[in-house]
Amino acid sequence: MNEKLNRPVRVLVAKVGLDGHDRGAKVIATALRDAGMEVIYTGLRQTPEMVVNTALQEDVDAIGISILSGAHMTVFPKIIRLMKEKEMDDVLITGGGIIPEDDMKELNTMGVGKLFAPGANTKDIAGYIKDWVKEHRSF
Repeated sequence: MNEKLNRPVRVLVAKVGLDGHDRGAKVIATALRDAGMEVIYTGLRQTPEMVVNTALQEDVDAIGISILSGAHMTVFPKIIRLMKEKEMDDVLITGGGIIPEDDMKELNTMGVGKLFAPGANTKDIAGYIKDWVKEHRSF
């Protein structure tokens, strides 16, 4: 990653549904900010529609979903469907939380980017997002 981006990477960090555990999302949001990204944190209890609409309004490069509730096989497919409807083909959908490895693989085949388990290195997460954006978005 020798070339500099013309602007900061914009990332939306969201908590979807009734999952009230937001410590991890706040840690990630802070780490991404520290890595030079612009971060929009939506707060708790967002719907997939709210997340996608906010991502469109804020013109983000990536959406990061933090999910600990076990609803990942419902939430991610719905967000992907909404993103396709809105033609957000060049926006990364990624995330993390308590997601079994088999479910991670299935979500990846549906179009979700890399998913991160608790304890993942925040530098790895930031690097993944920056690399993906550089490869898939035009600045």
